[in-house]
Amino acid sequence: MISLPPSERDLHAYVDHQLPDSDRRALETWLANHPEAAAQVHAWQQDAQLLRASLSGALQQPSNPALDPALIRQRIKRQSRRHFATAAVLLIAVSLGGFGGWHAREATQPQPLPMTDAMQAYRLFAQDGIMPADYNDEGSGNMQAWLDRYFNQAHRLPDLSQAGFKPVSGRLLTTDQGAAAMVLYQDPQGRRISFYIRPPGPNNGFLPRGSRSADGLQAEYWSGGGYNYAMVSPADQPTPALMKF
Repeated sequence: MISLPPSERDLHAYVDHQLPDSDRRALETWLANHPEAAAQVHAWQQDAQLLRASLSGALQQPSNPALDPALIRQRIKRQSRRHFATAAVLLIAVSLGGFGGWHAREATQPQPLPMTDAMQAYRLFAQDGIMPADYNDEGSGNMQAWLDRYFNQAHRLPDLSQAGFKPVSGRLLTTDQGAAAMVLYQDPQGRRISFYIRPPGPNNGFLPRGSRSADGLQAEYWSGGGYNYAMVSPADQPTPALMKF
């Protein structure tokens, strides 16, 4: 249980959605009576959202040494969250040559293959461990409730328990069409599978049921309830039968 007044670590844990519900409610009550601290927390939340949106946009881009996950991780450890968010956004904008120029070229470039962002998210978060989770399940079984906060009428999380996989963490992302999220499953052997949800692409681009592989990953994708979905896992990892929706 957190102590009041909260430490800076407690405040950052609140921003990262890593506090138990009881601690979160106690901290929100305290913040309501301390407007200066509340304003600081709000600024951190805005920076975290901006950073997450910029990283999500970068998932769609070609590989660039300036966006090396290890370098980003080192900067997270060395700098405060607020200062790093500003620097990372500037770095990404410069490295990509400006988002405006990229969008101007987008119409003349081939469209990305289905759920490329889902496969890139798996590489960054499941394989490389970039950025902390927005939500850790920790055996509470509340992952569905966490996802329902952000996605209305979406399909339920797949139940992979018969194959030994349980949801362990979730991350919020941003696409040009709106919020996205990745839920990470893991089995006792440490193998990982991700469930990815996002709004449809431009022109209401819902997906037919299908699958594809690239760079050692396999993605099963489909649409329903107003969203696109994908289950992503290593191509050489046995696929649970329950992934075949």
